[in-house]
Amino acid sequence: MKLFNYLLLILIIVLNFMFAQPSLADPPKITKSPDYVEVKKSLDLLKEQLAAVESGKETSEPLTDEDLQKKIEELSFQQYALEKGINWSQCRNETDKTIAVYGPKPKKPKTSYDNTLYFLGAGQTTPEQWDCQGIYLPNDTKLNSQNTDTNQQIEGAVAIKIFKGTQLIAKNDPETGALELNISPSKFYKSGDINWYIPNVSSRNIAFRVPDVPVGGEEEAD
Repeated sequence: MKLFNYLLLILIIVLNFMFAQPSLADPPKITKSPDYVEVKKSLDLLKEQLAAVESGKETSEPLTDEDLQKKIEELSFQQYALEKGINWSQCRNETDKTIAVYGPKPKKPKTSYDNTLYFLGAGQTTPEQWDCQGIYLPNDTKLNSQNTDTNQQIEGAVAIKIFKGTQLIAKNDPETGALELNISPSKFYKSGDINWYIPNVSSRNIAFRVPDVPVGGEEEAD
């Protein structure tokens, strides 16, 4: 009888260990994601620059302490948003023509790039759970956005990367017709800077493409 109870106890312990093991495993850590690492690195750098400015030390940083504080607040908010665990972003095209955005690779990709260049029609929005990773700017793009000069002429074609949990909205400036974004581009990537396909073509080439984003719940352009 004692042997039976002993074996039963061992069996219960083994079964408990088997079923409890998944719950004991470490959950996926958002702090290890590339987006989070990039935001954290940029945030730490800005804090160092702000400390240098406030202490009166010489710095080559052209931004004032007010500008630095604003950037720190924006990145801190982005860090908070990433910590919520949303693993996809969304892009909306409120311009009057087709634009190009970056999204997930197909199941059987024919390219070695990290993602795929898609075409988003006027008035369309990428569907939920479909991760829009950034926007492509043709070589003749005039950009009117935060942290850039008004109607800035971008030198050559570039890509703008957006972080997870972001909703990017692209529209036309009603006065100049320049492209206006609702985000502050932290960096412009040229071909070779990142493993994305960044062709050196004009906006005319993009505008004539047939939209191919798997759009859901889109609205008709005005």
